[in-house]
Amino acid sequence: MTLSWDDLTLGTLRAVFLGTLMAVVLNIPATPVLATSGTYDLEGIDPSVADEATWAVGAAFRSATIPFASDERKVATFIPFVFYEGDSRFYFRGLETGYSFWKPGKWQVSAMGRMRFFDIPRDYQNEIQGDTFLWGVQGRYSLYGPWHLDLEVLSDFEGGEVANARVEGSWEHRKGVTKVFAQAKYKTADYNSSFYGLGFEDISGGMELGVGASVLHTVASNFFVFAKGEVALLDKSVRNASLTNRDMTSQVFVGTGFKNDRTRQSPSVQESQRYVRLAHGWVTPSSLSNIFNGTAAPDPDNHLLSTVFYGHPLSDTFVGLPVQVYLHSGFGWHWANKKDSIQEIILSVKFYYTLPLPVRLRLGVAEGWSWASDVPFVEDTKLTEKGYDPSQLLNFLDFSVDLNMGDAFGWIGAREVLDRTWLGYDIHHRSAIFESAQQFGRIKGGGNVQMVYLQYDF
Repeated sequence: MTLSWDDLTLGTLRAVFLGTLMAVVLNIPATPVLATSGTYDLEGIDPSVADEATWAVGAAFRSATIPFASDERKVATFIPFVFYEGDSRFYFRGLETGYSFWKPGKWQVSAMGRMRFFDIPRDYQNEIQGDTFLWGVQGRYSLYGPWHLDLEVLSDFEGGEVANARVEGSWEHRKGVTKVFAQAKYKTADYNSSFYGLGFEDISGGMELGVGASVLHTVASNFFVFAKGEVALLDKSVRNASLTNRDMTSQVFVGTGFKNDRTRQSPSVQESQRYVRLAHGWVTPSSLSNIFNGTAAPDPDNHLLSTVFYGHPLSDTFVGLPVQVYLHSGFGWHWANKKDSIQEIILSVKFYYTLPLPVRLRLGVAEGWSWASDVPFVEDTKLTEKGYDPSQLLNFLDFSVDLNMGDAFGWIGAREVLDRTWLGYDIHHRSAIFESAQQFGRIKGGGNVQMVYLQYDF
């Protein structure tokens, strides 16, 4: 996925313009919808109790049919995901992110982006890396009871637009949520020619019809399992294309994870505080295992990374244990060296456990996604040497240990400020999960940075 800031801006503006035009003409607004043929968000996460933030972290396996003429009929991928929807207008729903900027009456309007899977045989996925994001505007109207209507216009970076109209019903029960939907998706000629003609064949636009269902079941406390399936009838123009040999496509998600506990009788957050973390670190060409066993090698070119993270508390406990849960989102700046400076955006969920010692020592681990404006130099070099085409979008892990400055140095004064301050070390890790994830380019390997930080609770 070789996306630039200019691509992102132009693609988003084009889709937002078209969506706004549709909203003005039809007098409608927008919010989440699942488009057929590989544009799923991982929904089914149930609303939280007492208006608390809904959050989840977990993983799913996705299996989908390949619409093209090939010996390989299905392709599978592993998807780690983060889900967050709180009292703010920002949301992240697995494979979909957005910002709700207008809520008139029964409507809701959002600017959003969603991943679109490009299902081809596994052996070609690293070379082509066709998975991409569609950007645009979406509108949701509350119909009656459990039903709502979604309308949206989205565009890729090459100008291929799609418009979706979707009706969905959602039924909550004590142990989870069940949903069903039906959808009509209009695809422009540019979209069909790009995704199904592969640049070799011009394909006219057409209407694709799909239906699907999902179910989420809470096993106990924070732990849940879910399944989701969809089948879509391809439009006639795609069915008649020379490169395709399927009339219908299908995809199935099966996954598990941890989420907010709906059985709680008291607020999930009573003690945890928000925080800001400032960090600076040094890139290493070594693997995670080398770092953990103390044999990491320095980068001979001394590449550096600085980050700032905001931590938003989600829960004081996790599966009944005194483990704090945070939405851990940040921005990184890879300083210019062998390449120009590179910007990195991270979204993750982080867990902290504080060891009950005289000087509080805290262990942390985070899971999420990282997108970089370009592939960092050391990461790029290592993957290229292995024969991979690197990817800007990768899985993100963060391992940290920090100590409370008040416990350690409170005797020098300013105890109140120092009690809110933590001095720590963390490993900033980007990787693609051992070739198991097509959205990350079917890569094995990644990049590591050893960092020191100051974190302040407020």
